[in-house]
Amino acid sequence: MSFKYPAKWKVELFTGSSTPPVSGTATVYDANGNKQATVYSGHIADGVTHPVTRDVFETQPVPGLQQQPAPTAHYSFYVDRMEDNPTYRMHLTAGAPSSGADMALDGIIRVGKDVLVADVQFIEKPFASDAAAKSWLAGAEGQALKALLLSISYR
Repeated sequence: MSFKYPAKWKVELFTGSSTPPVSGTATVYDANGNKQATVYSGHIADGVTHPVTRDVFETQPVPGLQQQPAPTAHYSFYVDRMEDNPTYRMHLTAGAPSSGADMALDGIIRVGKDVLVADVQFIEKPFASDAAAKSWLAGAEGQALKALLLSISYR
């Protein structure tokens, strides 16, 4: 697995203790040391889901993951609402999410015999509104994180 990130950012890699490692987590930090994203690859992952109402702001296929098992991995940025509480998500999704009533997405992507999970790390309640989220996406940080997710590839 590989991905690109801004030159002034740094990545810390953690691998399991087995030899050879069966999993690895890359934690991405911006130039100020703020945790921005995590990318996990390994043999197992788990997810929890619940009903939500979703508004998708943007989604598109990840070019470097097109040869992996269906559904096609997508970069996605959206908000899920549960009882009017918004949860903003930017991560990889298995297929393109759609707006409307749905179940929360776990973000687990199949890559070969392994799984891949890549999430942007938002603080609790990162945006005052959907308009603020879209404005952030159009800015430098939003575009850098979008580019990071879209650059992920797996061989």
